[in-house]
Amino acid sequence: MSDIPTPVSTSTTDSPIKPHGSQGAFPSRAHPDELIVGLVSISDRASTGVYQDKGLPELETWLGGALASPWRVERRLIADDVATISATLIELVDQCGCDLVLTTGGTGPARRDVTPEATLAVATKEMPGFGEQMRQISLHFVPTAILSRQVAVIRETPSGSMSTSVLQPLHAALIVNLPGQPKSIRETLEGARDAQGTLTVPGIFAAIPYCIDLIGGPYMETVPTVVDAFRPKSARRPAGTNP
Repeated sequence: MSDIPTPVSTSTTDSPIKPHGSQGAFPSRAHPDELIVGLVSISDRASTGVYQDKGLPELETWLGGALASPWRVERRLIADDVATISATLIELVDQCGCDLVLTTGGTGPARRDVTPEATLAVATKEMPGFGEQMRQISLHFVPTAILSRQVAVIRETPSGSMSTSVLQPLHAALIVNLPGQPKSIRETLEGARDAQGTLTVPGIFAAIPYCIDLIGGPYMETVPTVVDAFRPKSARRPAGTNP
C-alpha cells in the first residue's frame, strides 16, 4: 500500500452499526477492514499527573509505523486498580467495539501491579503463548524478564439471547498486556534482533493479525520491514482484493 493510514482518535460512539461479522450496535467503521484498537496505560502516578505518561504515545507511534491497513484508536489513562482496569477493558470491547486492546503497565510483582488479574477477570479464553513469548523476548535483554506477568486473553461478548442454553458470541477482541517501559514495548512487539538488525526471536505482533482473523475481526495488514505478519497460505487475501 502506498500510504500508512493515520489513526482517528475517538472516545464516544454516536453512529451505531453492525460490527464486523456480527449483529449489534457498535461504532461505525470508515472501512470494512478498519481495526479499532484500544490503548490503555495503567499507572497511579501518570493518571494523577505526577509525571507524563509515555506508554500511550509509544504504542500509537509504533502502530502508526507497523500497520498498513486502516485503524483508529481509543485511548485510556487509568490508575492501578483491579475494578477500574476490568471496567475499562469491558467498556472498550463491549461498548466501543475494539478488536484489539493493548495495555501497558502494572504487570510486575509489586502490590499495586494488578493488570494481569484484572485482565483475566474479563476473559472468556486465555492465550498463554503471548505471555510466554514476551518473556522469552525480554530475557534476551534483561534477566529480570522472569518477573513480568503479562497475559493475553480473548473477551467474547454474548448475544444476550436466552433462547438457547449457550450464548453465541456477538463480538470478540484480543487483549494483550505489554510491559510498562517504551523500549520494552517495542521489543516485545517487534522481537529481538542481533547486532546486524536481523530478527532472531519473532515479536508477538506477527501473530496478532491472524488471531484477529480467527475471532472474526477485520483483515489486518502490516509493514513487513517493521513486523511481518504470519498467516497460513489459505488465510491470505490475494493482492489487490477488496473486502
